[in-house]
Amino acid sequence: MSKTMVITGASRGIGLASVELFAKAGYRVINLSRNPANPEWAQQIYTDMSHPEWIEEIRETLLDAVGDSQQISLIHNAALLLKDNIQQVDDFAKVMQVNLMAVQQLNEVLLPEMKAGSSILYIGSTLSHKAVANTLSYASSKHAILGLMRATCQDLFNTGIHTACVCPGFTDTEMLRNHIGEDEEVIKLLGSGNAFGRLVQPAEIARCLMFCAENPVINGSTLDANLGQLEN
Repeated sequence: MSKTMVITGASRGIGLASVELFAKAGYRVINLSRNPANPEWAQQIYTDMSHPEWIEEIRETLLDAVGDSQQISLIHNAALLLKDNIQQVDDFAKVMQVNLMAVQQLNEVLLPEMKAGSSILYIGSTLSHKAVANTLSYASSKHAILGLMRATCQDLFNTGIHTACVCPGFTDTEMLRNHIGEDEEVIKLLGSGNAFGRLVQPAEIARCLMFCAENPVINGSTLDANLGQLEN
């Protein structure tokens, strides 16, 4: 069987770990992003999802790339995390375009190519369920992603395509470290907020995504992959 994984934003972090795992499992891997994933594992289609017309610019290239796939696992990984709040939010529309609108744009293009056994996997966040200060646009978009996954499940009833939303806890990625300014004290504090006293590793989330992709019993489900987060 020809299996293809299409992922967004896989040049680093969770995305890059997922590319490696799926490629080694025999998937043809296609990465959509501004920066390349490891070319040993993935075909690269360069695009910038912050532009509303991005999907039309790559539509034919993408459809050619997935053309003979018997099973497609679509992983919505790309995300933009900014420091903003209710008093001042400068790029709300841009965050929503990358984190939410582009997700549905990609769904609409690939769904006609997806056969039974395929999957649409969303990467949410701890902030799909709650909020913290100074992450207004990101938290809003991740709440919306959870709703989009649930709607996906209902709308694809009886198609044989399944869906899930994996919500990582604080994960040791470049995005997180940039957001907190590489502050080691903050990293330790974030790691202390779960039962294992450390940050989640990108490869751990990749394995969750693989499990979801290959098990249709996981459908309309949310997986909180956070090492047992301390409840406040």
